[in-house]
Amino acid sequence: MDRMDPTHAQILLQVYDLRREEKLRHARAWLMGSFWAENLEEFDMVCPGGSSENAFYRMVTGYWDMVASIVNRGMLDEDLYFENNPEGLMVWLRVKKVTLQMRDTRKNPLLLRNLESLSVKHEQWLETRAPGALAQTLKRVEAMRQKPEPLER
Repeated sequence: MDRMDPTHAQILLQVYDLRREEKLRHARAWLMGSFWAENLEEFDMVCPGGSSENAFYRMVTGYWDMVASIVNRGMLDEDLYFENNPEGLMVWLRVKKVTLQMRDTRKNPLLLRNLESLSVKHEQWLETRAPGALAQTLKRVEAMRQKPEPLER
């Protein structure tokens, strides 16, 4: 195994540490347990403008898009990130349908682009190292959709 710059490990630990911030932790729990919008109409019902849920959505997706931009630019080693962090991929799987529709209506193809491109690479990485794991993850996400988890407080 190649030795990498210890800065990558420091950045990974900082990414993890930032995830523990109380408001972001609450927002992450909400998105993973309660966000199930399949289209913009459902999104507007679940996350109306000015609501806490809208702020949670923007906080979580903004955080993971920012982390993805760091990885995409090589400031954090992809393998190190993928080995230690499945949550960014899970967030993308949750928001993908709504994001694609938002891009069209807002005329902004850049919306969560970093998260999407990293998630595509993460899916490929996972499939080559653990064939079948992605399919099981997708099944888990769908099962969670059918039976939403209670909000962690």
